[in-house]
Amino acid sequence: MKPLRSLSGLIDFECAARWGSFKLAARELHKTPAAVSLQVKHLEDAVGFALFVRHPRHIALTAKGQELAVAVGRTLGDLRAKVAALQRGDEEAVLRISTTHSFAIKWLVPRMPRFTKLYPELDLRIDSNDVPVDLEMDAVDVAIRYGPVKDGDPALLFRERLVPVYSPSLLADGQAGLTLADLARFPLLCERSPEGWLQLLNENRALKGDYDFSRTYTHWGVLAQAAVAGQGIALVPYGIAFQDIRAGTLRVIACRSAPYHSGYRFLTTPDKEAMPKVQQFRAWIEAEMDDMRRALGGGA
Repeated sequence: MKPLRSLSGLIDFECAARWGSFKLAARELHKTPAAVSLQVKHLEDAVGFALFVRHPRHIALTAKGQELAVAVGRTLGDLRAKVAALQRGDEEAVLRISTTHSFAIKWLVPRMPRFTKLYPELDLRIDSNDVPVDLEMDAVDVAIRYGPVKDGDPALLFRERLVPVYSPSLLADGQAGLTLADLARFPLLCERSPEGWLQLLNENRALKGDYDFSRTYTHWGVLAQAAVAGQGIALVPYGIAFQDIRAGTLRVIACRSAPYHSGYRFLTTPDKEAMPKVQQFRAWIEAEMDDMRRALGGGA
């Protein structure tokens, strides 16, 4: 396997991939189509695989070409944003945050108006991606990441707790709320596997029962939305369901929580943690997490 020793051709390749045409890429780059095609050919020789299938009247990305185009496009976008920020001299005014899809959609974005009201001078860039980012690459300032946590970790923001939630639309006429005894009457929605449900049922001595675990989801946010839509009773992290619980679109079944060892951590680099924008965001998100912790009660 040959290492890529030169970045030459990547800009031409990204432009051609974006336009689906050497001719249109050449127009953007102020080159000839032949020059763009030659640069891409040199890049293909360097990486050792074809990037385009060349037809008489058009070009089409190969599968590997498509993957590389996505990676190169993202990297060039970050570089252009960084250069633009440095040219404007407003690096302190741009806060770039990376977090997971579910946390971004269900927790962070609904709260951002409160942060921007406090700090209207900050330009926020939120990258929702379930793949952890390399903070040293300078593409983001802060990452909020979900995963195993330990008490005493200075990066720990919030230790999660799984709670069973349901839409009020599942209630029968005159019914005040659902209890554990109602679980067998509805599909039990879960993330990837019913393991969490089995732990919760065991914690509440309710394992005996004919339960329907037929509906699984790959993201907590999608799982919470399925519960909002009344598709069943879902076991979700409290933080992901918090906004819906507070709004009344989801209710929590009162019961004992199962042991859970995941939560959210605040990550940045030593050279950025003293920046005012990072300190402002950390103070704000810690206050928001404290508010959620109080609503949940002890143990989070």
